[in-house]
Amino acid sequence: MTLTNLDSDYWEKRYQNNQTGWDIGEPSTPIKTYVDQLKDKNIKILIPGGGNSYEAEYLWHNGFKNIFVADIALSPLKNLKQRVEDFPDSQLLHSDFFKLDNKFDFIIEQTFFCALNPDLRMQYTEQMLKLLKSHGKLVGLLFDFELTSEGPPFGGSIEEYQNLFQNGFRIKTLEKSRNSIKPREGKELFFIFEKR
Repeated sequence: MTLTNLDSDYWEKRYQNNQTGWDIGEPSTPIKTYVDQLKDKNIKILIPGGGNSYEAEYLWHNGFKNIFVADIALSPLKNLKQRVEDFPDSQLLHSDFFKLDNKFDFIIEQTFFCALNPDLRMQYTEQMLKLLKSHGKLVGLLFDFELTSEGPPFGGSIEEYQNLFQNGFRIKTLEKSRNSIKPREGKELFFIFEKR
């Protein structure tokens, strides 16, 4: 597979053929633990490359109603809508992340960054800065294993992520995740980046 294949057709086929090894069927523990501490349920949240988006489902059932899920594939958005029938269609964005044009208080990163062609990492950072309001936060998980051409998922290191994000963001937390799910233990970094 060449990296140029990572388009909407590629991801749609993965969902339709149930080739979704990244899908854990529930919110990721580190993200769930973090959102459980959020007090303001009115904040505007984006989950890009959201997939089946159990995080969005969890947030919705816990009183967060200003959540937007974006994905380049349509199937996972339909899957979320089937599970959460009252989730507004207008907040399900069948769109290329790099074409989104809105402002959010909070963005959740969960297996989206690692699914992109690594050549797009600087563009990802720039788009996150555009999408976040002043002092908005990008929070989630990044993989901590060697970056190779094998993927997705594509790995990376603390040093790479520091270099990539430090100009536009205050790196508040970037550390080994202490409560990853078993298959990802020792391979995830939990982070909190705040837009400067």
